[in-house]
Amino acid sequence: MQYRRTFVPGGTYFFTVVTAARRKLFYDEGTVQLVRQAFSHVNTRRPFTVNAMVVLPDHLHCIWTLPTDDDDYPTRWRLIKTWVTKHYLPCLHHDSRGLGRREPTVWQARYWEHLIRDEEDYRQHVEYIHYNPVKHGQIPRPRDWPHSSFRQYVQERLYPREWGDTAPLLDEKVGHE
Repeated sequence: MQYRRTFVPGGTYFFTVVTAARRKLFYDEGTVQLVRQAFSHVNTRRPFTVNAMVVLPDHLHCIWTLPTDDDDYPTRWRLIKTWVTKHYLPCLHHDSRGLGRREPTVWQARYWEHLIRDEEDYRQHVEYIHYNPVKHGQIPRPRDWPHSSFRQYVQERLYPREWGDTAPLLDEKVGHE
């Protein structure tokens, strides 16, 4: 099957990026901080706005908005993945695909992207991101997950603190894992 990516200058995109073999690599503040540092490092060279984000042990979801004259999210993802791999890897060495070579791998080769179509689509994807740790059984309420933009949304009064204490009505077509 031929997958075609959508490129829109200034577009807002939802992404799912998964670790290789779904290994739980982002399990504490230090390893999640590597992801944050990679985003910051790349953002200084190729700006983008992170609208919402969650980092779980074996994957992350985020929504980005690109500059109005730019549609190059693939390069940004390549740079982010490379940065994390380079800085994570002193402790990660394993046999790659059974080929007998010692090649460290942090990420799955691909990622999933979705161009946000309108305000409702945006809202559904933000809610999906913030409820994702609950969905995966990590915590009972979104406010309990430290590696998410949820607390920022509460601080900016976009959500009440109790949002997600009961399951929101999420569209089944939202997200991809």
